[in-house]
Amino acid sequence: MATGLRNIFDVPELKRKIGFTFLIVVIYRIGGHITVPGINVSQLIEWFGQQQNTLFGLMDMFVGGGLQRATVFALGIMPYISSSIIFQLLPPVFPYFEKLQKEGEEGRKKINQYTRYGTVVLAFIQSVGMATFLQSLGAVSMENLWLFRVSTVVALTTGAVFVMWLGEQITERGIGNGMSLLIFFGIVDRFPVAVLQSIEMLRNDVIGIIPMLLLIVVMIAIVAGVIVMTLGTRKIPIQIPKRMVGRRVMGGQQTHLPLRINSAGVMPIIFAQSIIVVPATLSTFLAPGSWLEDIGNYFQPSTNSYVFFYTLLIVFFTYFYTAVIFNPVDLAENFKRQGGFIPGIRPGARTAEYIDKVLTRITLPGSIFLAAIAVLPIYMLRIINVPFYFGGTSLLIVVGVALDTIQQMESHLLMRHYEGFMKKSRVPSRRFM
Repeated sequence: MATGLRNIFDVPELKRKIGFTFLIVVIYRIGGHITVPGINVSQLIEWFGQQQNTLFGLMDMFVGGGLQRATVFALGIMPYISSSIIFQLLPPVFPYFEKLQKEGEEGRKKINQYTRYGTVVLAFIQSVGMATFLQSLGAVSMENLWLFRVSTVVALTTGAVFVMWLGEQITERGIGNGMSLLIFFGIVDRFPVAVLQSIEMLRNDVIGIIPMLLLIVVMIAIVAGVIVMTLGTRKIPIQIPKRMVGRRVMGGQQTHLPLRINSAGVMPIIFAQSIIVVPATLSTFLAPGSWLEDIGNYFQPSTNSYVFFYTLLIVFFTYFYTAVIFNPVDLAENFKRQGGFIPGIRPGARTAEYIDKVLTRITLPGSIFLAAIAVLPIYMLRIINVPFYFGGTSLLIVVGVALDTIQQMESHLLMRHYEGFMKKSRVPSRRFM
């Protein structure tokens, strides 16, 4: 590991990419502290302090606290992510987008262009909603309300588009996935505050040393489990027979199809959280004593009903999202066109059925793992009174993005015959039927 870190500075291209990424992140964090004109920030922060378990708290987590400070980057990368999700779900429904998806690089460029247009539209809509929300909350210190609305919409929309551009620059000229890294640093930005709060509570005897040590052990175990499940794959052997092309013999090799245990990544938790927090969010705007408020109380994070429905939603969205991004029929057709086959399985429909069967089986432990990671903070909060920051979504994003970035850096080192960060023997490959 130490050798790999030293080797980074011996590769000029890699050093330049890391320096460029660092510069973009600094710009992003600076913009995350520039407040939109005409905002009473202290009043807004006080209100957000009561919204940790609502949709507002979830959105604020992804933008690194920019929402509660109403900064020019308050929308963050969320409009782009929402637009990306929409265009990921469109191909199975609309043949036009499915055709674009199969056109290769040109088709992906068109879809990316539509995604950018969708980002601008969503950012504008969310900016209008944000301006209206701030005005209704009474957090506006500007007398001319129309000027406030126009300036807020322009600032937030421009900020969201600029954040999208920053993410694309990291992806093209930096290291790692730009959009994921911006979310990563937005989440990590809160870590020091949570650590300082925990230390202060320890010093004031609010929490004992034994519960704190237990918390640290649980954190290490969770991170280790996330790494294993993120890297874990089920490898399906693929045999490509020999064939004559002119006078040359092509093929004749044996490869494998790696199916990840957690193919859906963090998206099922994001979808589940976005839905499960809606009742609690609506209850904050309703008059006390209404029946809708009673329903919202059943979906408070401290209740068992919340945990039950949250778990069901995560399992459902894990299968749903995996089915959207993974098409066994297309895979089977590609293998058939290339002459490849799975040993013992007939090409075509039988191959698609076999891949779908394996994918269904390995998705179950993946979905259970996601649910366990998501609900564990709830039970830890009941046992230990400490600001538990490693929630399911934030933990998976941090570990997943860190692993992806490290693997990209390692590929640069190995291409230039340098020692990387990870040994091949240390990368786990879990076999699940």
